[in-house]
Amino acid sequence: MIMTYLAVPIKVTNIDQAKKAVVKAVAAGAEMIELRLDYGENIQNREVEIIIGLVKQTGLPCIVTCRPDWEGGGYKGGEDERKDLLKHSLTVGTDYVDVELKAWQGGWGGFDKDKVILSNHDFAKLPDDFDKRLEKISLGKTGIGKIAYRAERISDIFPALDELHRGSSGMIALAMGEVGVATRLLAKKLGGFLTFASLEEGEDSAPGQVTIREMKETYLWDAINAGTKVYGVIGCPVGHSLSPLIHNRAFKETGYNGLYMPLLVDGMEQEFCLFMEGVIKRKWLDFRGLSVTIPHKKYALRFVKEKGGGVEPLAEKIGAVNTLLIDEEGKVSGYNTDYAGAIDAITETMGIVKEDLKGVYVAILGAGGVARALAAALTDVGAKVTIYNRTVEKARRLAEQFECEWAGREGLQSLDVKLVINCTSIGMFPKVDASPIEGKYLKKDMVVFDTVYNPMETKLLRESREVGAATVDGVSMFVNQAALQFEMFTGIKAPKEVMRQIIRGEK
Repeated sequence: MIMTYLAVPIKVTNIDQAKKAVVKAVAAGAEMIELRLDYGENIQNREVEIIIGLVKQTGLPCIVTCRPDWEGGGYKGGEDERKDLLKHSLTVGTDYVDVELKAWQGGWGGFDKDKVILSNHDFAKLPDDFDKRLEKISLGKTGIGKIAYRAERISDIFPALDELHRGSSGMIALAMGEVGVATRLLAKKLGGFLTFASLEEGEDSAPGQVTIREMKETYLWDAINAGTKVYGVIGCPVGHSLSPLIHNRAFKETGYNGLYMPLLVDGMEQEFCLFMEGVIKRKWLDFRGLSVTIPHKKYALRFVKEKGGGVEPLAEKIGAVNTLLIDEEGKVSGYNTDYAGAIDAITETMGIVKEDLKGVYVAILGAGGVARALAAALTDVGAKVTIYNRTVEKARRLAEQFECEWAGREGLQSLDVKLVINCTSIGMFPKVDASPIEGKYLKKDMVVFDTVYNPMETKLLRESREVGAATVDGVSMFVNQAALQFEMFTGIKAPKEVMRQIIRGEK
């Protein structure tokens, strides 16, 4: 297999700082070092020689870059001086120098072409003339070509991925920014020359760089290969999501060859569909499953139906899917593990099976998406459900869809049910001193379920325990739904305890 290097850029300001950074990069598992000379002031040839020597002592290959300000870098000096600095770097042993396409076309000569990374960057957007730029890079006939641009929307990642797929080991193609993270993570699967990872948070040399620790620990860089199956979470936002950490750790625990990524789809239904079409068209990406979160669950349901894929009956009744499976032919099917994860958490606590919920009186607090999923699931097994919501009309509309009762929040003062489920955000961090029900209305024979999982023990759960009620926390629901997704993705039993430890910050 062709090696794809994990390269760590080091912003060189002086020799001592560079030496410390090189040592840290090696310890973190870097496979290549990029020395960014454009961040220092008046870096001279002798200093370059010493710094390159430090890298060579580690046995790692080295790139020297001195990016001018006219292409997003920090160098403001003359072009002749910059050119001489790069030439000297080759003389004293660097493996590669990065030269911008504009400079190369301006007549830069005297370089060993095999050691030149011929690069082009657009820090604003996917360039309209993307293909022409690629052609010009190819005509430069250097050892390595590089094209980088800022992705404004998720569909912008596909040109970079396409180039990696059709290219050879002599290509670097990446989309910058949070939207473009997938191009950095998939570079190794697709056989690109390298991908960049920052040494630490805040030390990135371009937008969207993931830290080397995250690449190694969260995204399992060392295990990625051409046969890796790809998964991810679609949502907006997704940066806060624990799903990549949970699923990737579960892949590692079970030995499954998978990669799970955050996929920021910042847009409405059209952008969601463009991304899905792009994934299905490119079977070589090996996307096999996707988690879907706000605001795309309804779009996902419509997409599957329009494509003639199968939809789980209860997911259709709920009107949303949170799990998509993609087979080898590109056919998509949709499911909802939110309700199943919640029902499992409830029945595990009560020591019963799902069918035993028939006839059980249930109070659901809230009338949003989570409440809808639970109302559908509980009425489906015959539970006697009442929807309580501050806006009574919203409670009524939801209740009528599932043939259950409804009431305003004042009805909670005379609550007489076996199971209470909070589906609101009341009590969620940072407003942890709030509760949807006053403690005096809770009873010891109740089972109280709070779908909030940050904090793990909400005020509602704490006060429920104080009166002797059984409790179910949001972590249990989250773990269960993630475990169900994992098993649907892989066909392997999920390591639920590992998942639970990750959410609790214990692993």
